[in-house]
Amino acid sequence: MTTPVKSCEAFAPATVANVSVGYDNLGFALNTIGDRVRVTRTDDKEVTISSIAYESYLDESNVGTLPTDPLQNTASIGLLKFIKEQRLSFGFDLEITKGIPIGSGLGGSAASSVAAIVAANGLLQNPLEKKDLLVYALEGEALATGAHHADNVGPCLFGGMTLTPAGSDSIVHIPFPKKIKVASVFPGFRLDTKKARSVLPTSIELHKHTVASGRLGAFIASCHSEDLELMKGSLVDDIIEPARAPLISGFEQVKQAAMKAGAIGCSISGAGPSVYAFGLNAEIEPIAAQMKAAFEESGHPQVLAWTSKVNLEGAKLI
Repeated sequence: MTTPVKSCEAFAPATVANVSVGYDNLGFALNTIGDRVRVTRTDDKEVTISSIAYESYLDESNVGTLPTDPLQNTASIGLLKFIKEQRLSFGFDLEITKGIPIGSGLGGSAASSVAAIVAANGLLQNPLEKKDLLVYALEGEALATGAHHADNVGPCLFGGMTLTPAGSDSIVHIPFPKKIKVASVFPGFRLDTKKARSVLPTSIELHKHTVASGRLGAFIASCHSEDLELMKGSLVDDIIEPARAPLISGFEQVKQAAMKAGAIGCSISGAGPSVYAFGLNAEIEPIAAQMKAAFEESGHPQVLAWTSKVNLEGAKLI
């Protein structure tokens, strides 16, 4: 008889959601930082969190304090549903290592949730397919934001750029041009997702909706055609970005710096305060450097910046 695996660890990447024109629908995975969760099988049908650690590059000012109550932590909440629905005879203990700053707009809540469910799934004799894990990972996102939207969870779990049509549980994979890289810059302060959602308009004019829909369609078309001029013209947000920009001191300067350095597009990553930009492979490092400098000149001393390709793999066992 095969001895059951007692412990598994998984890595889940940071993500950029919304992508300017796809609020709560579009997102892509980054090939840089992420969260790690080690899950150990226990005899009780419960979920516990024995430790929460942080990667060394994170400063105390941007790690915050995470709850060890399994009902309040995004990494554990989905596992409670997993145990019940899969009728497991055992439970899980979690050791969480945060590599994504809390409240950064880089999908930290989704990454913890995804890493935990992927690791737990590795302990099953007959693991579920990735597509069947989505429903459990979404429990963590709902706990953090109040909504079961997959713009972070989808790309974090599956990799690449994904579209989640409103009212649907399906994930649509969108190709992304290989000649483009991503700069993601975190200014070093926390912005709670629920606060960032609270400033959004509850209704929009028909004309704005029409323009926004056209830009979303144009952006997706540009990903398929690799038409960078079409992409650049489509990455304009007149609805979400103007509402959230005042919450991010220095945002306008950072965006101007990115575009002046040659960015194809630049906007808020998820709920913020991180800012992302697309650029050609050879130009992305100078773009990131200018964005970082602009945030520092705006009074933020703890800025972190990364550049990467879009991560096509998503969460994985390590």
